Amino acid sequence: MVLKLYNTLTRKKEIFKPIKKNEVRMYTCGPTVYWYQHIGNLKAYIFADILKKTFEFNNYKVKHVINVTDVGHLTSDADEGEDKMEKAAAKEGKNTQDIANFYFNLFLTDLKKLNIKEPAVWCKATEHIKEQIELIKKLEKKGFTYKTSDGIYFDTSKFKDYGKLAKLDIKGLKAGQRIDMREKKNKTDFALWKFSEEPGKRQQEWESPWGIGFPGWHVECSAMSMKYLGETFDIHTGGIDHIPIHHTNEIAQSESATGKKFVKYWMHENFLTFKGEKVSKSKGGLFTISELEEKGFQPLSYRYFILSGHYRKPLDFSLNILQSSANSYFRLKNICEKIEDDKKINKKYIKEFKEAMDDDLNTPNALQVLWKLIRDEKAEGKYQTIKKMEEVFGLKLLEKEKLDIPTEVKKLAEERGNARKNKDWKKSDELRNKINKLGFIINDKPDGYEIKRETR
Repeated sequence: MVLKLYNTLTRKKEIFKPIKKNEVRMYTCGPTVYWYQHIGNLKAYIFADILKKTFEFNNYKVKHVINVTDVGHLTSDADEGEDKMEKAAAKEGKNTQDIANFYFNLFLTDLKKLNIKEPAVWCKATEHIKEQIELIKKLEKKGFTYKTSDGIYFDTSKFKDYGKLAKLDIKGLKAGQRIDMREKKNKTDFALWKFSEEPGKRQQEWESPWGIGFPGWHVECSAMSMKYLGETFDIHTGGIDHIPIHHTNEIAQSESATGKKFVKYWMHENFLTFKGEKVSKSKGGLFTISELEEKGFQPLSYRYFILSGHYRKPLDFSLNILQSSANSYFRLKNICEKIEDDKKINKKYIKEFKEAMDDDLNTPNALQVLWKLIRDEKAEGKYQTIKKMEEVFGLKLLEKEKLDIPTEVKKLAEERGNARKNKDWKKSDELRNKINKLGFIINDKPDGYEIKRETR
């Protein structure tokens, strides 16, 4: 069995061969911390988490780096408009650092809820201005840059293979559409450093060899990934929306600066959709994890839902679909919690599980293997086998939930018990409904009742 992964660069599955034996160096495009991360954003980090855990399952040591964009992400991919951080700070009447810290901490809370392992390195753009300036200076020295009235730009015509990741038709790009070139030499040129329109007005601006300003969005990922992982590393992940611009520009500036291949394997996860359209912040998003919790869903139900689809295919979301996944997840969890440890691993099922995961992270097939295992009455070693699979799934299937029942629910349950003794069935039903609305269910037993959290 060998690990095969789909490489966006070659458009095919390839046998994974790390640059350094038994080690994987991996970079994931991280959040722009100006607002809440919705469930579409978080899908990308579940994907990266599953990939990392699959490497670890295959006995690789993984160094994982995720960036935090806390400056320089303009409201348009065309290097126009306001910086998202500055815009958010103005809107909320706060400073940019407070905005960044607040939304980054919320993001970390969401990762914990989804049982996503944190990277070895979190790198913030504002803490790596020096590295970004040094990268731009390298590009300038090699003749890849030019200056306009609003910044320093990368000349994409100087990089031979520009657009290779996205298979872009540069000559025919946006044919028939009006493109505001401003002072750009080529349609695809992008900003490396933007000048402050009015120095002193922005909250985030720095001195540079070219004037006071701030880095472009794309340059941070190249500068920081190469600092922590080297000029060439194994894996770069992100959403498919990063392919045509952000990741294409990363490759161009990195390989122009070093003369070396930037990344060996590029991996991209597809969109979370709603009625066939991408879920995004610009369309208002759908829900945050906290909003799903308010509706009674547990975060790991969402993780299970994401695992039920393949990362390279769009995954359509609705509350009804999520409810169906939640029902399956809790049915699975309830079964797993009752399995006793017999200290064995079932080699047959572990082999099938590994085959599914090693086939480009086929999580739907891997889940089928798990369901097949628990339904197999003759199978031995269920507990330890599930525990091993859980190293990748991360669904906490074997952890018994510590149920903290609110006082209000306990009182309603006692009142309902008395109503049943008095054969007041109408009141009993009313109290059951009240308990249900609080997110709990009550099951009657010959010797009384039991209270459980509603399985969503």
